[in-house]
Amino acid sequence: MKKRDLIIYRVVTALFSLMLLAGAITYFVQYEMVSKMFTSLGVPTEIIYPLAIVKILGVLAIWLIKNPVIKTLAYLGFALDLVFAIIAHLNAGDGGAIGPAIPLVLLIISYVFYRKKRQVYN
Repeated sequence: MKKRDLIIYRVVTALFSLMLLAGAITYFVQYEMVSKMFTSLGVPTEIIYPLAIVKILGVLAIWLIKNPVIKTLAYLGFALDLVFAIIAHLNAGDGGAIGPAIPLVLLIISYVFYRKKRQVYN
């Protein structure tokens, strides 16, 4: 893997991770606001805390776990979460679909460069 590609992978993955961690922390710190948003989207509020924990664990998996299956499952989980968030915002018509679309683009770029990196070392 070229040094440029490795830098792109790390920067994009870091930006993605920071966005998801900020969201997860918001779920804990501003529960009432998040709860109202989930309710307006038609999403059950019971998933707020588990979703926050899974997001934190997913970011840790992407950065720390060496097992490619677990890392790929973390990417898949984030992709599903973000796609469903986009669908929920589009369905609600609140104009908030861009919020999860940005990290989804970063996730795709990160995954493409992760696959490049993995091919070099295999």
